[in-house]
Amino acid sequence: MWSRIRLDVGWSDLAITALRCTLPADREAAQQRLEEQWSPGAALACHAVRSGFDLLLTALAWPTGHEILFSALNVKGMVKIAERHGLQPVPVDLRVDTMGPDLEALERAITPRSRAILVAHLFGARLDLVPLMAIARRHGLMVIEDCAQAFAGTEFRGHPESDVTMFSFGPLKTATALGGALLEVRDRTLLDQMRSLQQRHPVQTRSSLAMRCLKFALLKALTWRWLFGAVAWGFRRLGRDYEDPVAGSVRGVAKLGTSDKLRHRPCAAQLALLERRIRRFSKRRIAGRRSAGERLRDLVHEIASLVPLPGQANAIHDYWVFPVLVNDPAHVIAAMRAEGFDVSDLPRSRTVAAPADRPKLEPTVAREALSRLLLLPCYAAMPDAELERQAAALARASARSTGPHSP
Repeated sequence: MWSRIRLDVGWSDLAITALRCTLPADREAAQQRLEEQWSPGAALACHAVRSGFDLLLTALAWPTGHEILFSALNVKGMVKIAERHGLQPVPVDLRVDTMGPDLEALERAITPRSRAILVAHLFGARLDLVPLMAIARRHGLMVIEDCAQAFAGTEFRGHPESDVTMFSFGPLKTATALGGALLEVRDRTLLDQMRSLQQRHPVQTRSSLAMRCLKFALLKALTWRWLFGAVAWGFRRLGRDYEDPVAGSVRGVAKLGTSDKLRHRPCAAQLALLERRIRRFSKRRIAGRRSAGERLRDLVHEIASLVPLPGQANAIHDYWVFPVLVNDPAHVIAAMRAEGFDVSDLPRSRTVAAPADRPKLEPTVAREALSRLLLLPCYAAMPDAELERQAAALARASARSTGPHSP
C-alpha cells in the first residue's frame, strides 16, 4: 500500500531533537538565531501558524463585527480563531483552475467593515497575487498570506508586498519540524506588539516535544510501504477503516483546539530543530517531488482524461499533495485502496460559510470542489511504473463511479 502520508523528516532529526529535549539550552538565543536566519528584523517564530494568527489578531484588536475575507477553502482552525476574536469570516469563492480567490468574488465580498484578506496557497501550487494585491490596496485591506502548503526553500517567503506571511512546519508539511511556524511581519510596530504578547505565553515543555519525537518515529516507520499495507489489511480483516486511527494520529501530533493550547512559545529544542530543517533543506527533494507530480499529471491526462486536476493553471506547482476531482469520492477511495493506493479526502478542510445576511456570497465553487476532491499518493519514492498503475486505477475507478456529473 502506497501511503499518501509521507513524513518529511529524517531519523537523525528525530534522534538529535530527542537528545536536545534532555539538555538545558538558551531559548531566547535559539529564537533570535532562527528569526535572523529567516528574515532579519521582520520574523517571528511561533508554536504554530494558528498561534501566530492568534497573536496577530490580538495585537490588531479590531472591533467586534469587523470582517476578515478568507480564501473559501480553509482549515477549520483558522476560521475559529477569527470568530473567537469577535470577527466575521467572509468567504471569497475560488477558481478551480488555480484554487485561488476569484477576483470578481473578492470585489463582491468587500464592505466598509472589511479589514483584511487571508489568502492561502493550496496543495503546493503558488498563486500569482499581483491582481489580488492591487484590489486589496485599493480598498485598504491588510493582506495575510498563508503559505503553510507552499514551502520550497528560503528563496520564496511570500509576496514581497504582503503585510504578513505565514509558513508552517507542522506534522505533514515540507521540511517538518514536528511543529512550529515562521511569520514575516512588515510593520515593525505590529511585530513588536506581537512579540510582547508572545512573551506572556508559557513555553512548550521539553517532555511534550520528546513524546512527539517518539510518536513521529513510530508513524514514520508505519508509513513504510509494506508495513502500512499490513496495517491496512489488518484493519480490513477486523471490518474497520484504518483512516481515522492512522491519519488521526498524524494530525493529533500537533492538535491545537483551544486558545490555551494555541498560546505557547516553542521550546529551545523545537526552535533548534526548525533552524536545522531550514538550514539543511535540499532543493533536490522538491525537484524529485515535482518531477513525480508532473509525471502523474501527464499520466492522468493521458489515461484518465476525464478526471479534472485543480490548481494546474499556476505557473509554479511543487505538488505538496496531488489533488483530483471525482464524481463519487467514496467509491473511488475504496477502489483505489483495493489496488494499493492510500487515497483520501480532506477531513480538516472546510468551506467558509457566508454571513447570514449575505447568502449570495456562499462559495458554491469551493463547496463543489471540496465535495469531490481527493488526494493521491505522489512523491519521488514512487517508481514510474507505480505512478502509471495508479493513473490506470484512477481511470477505472472514475469510469465506474456513480456520482452526479458536474459541469
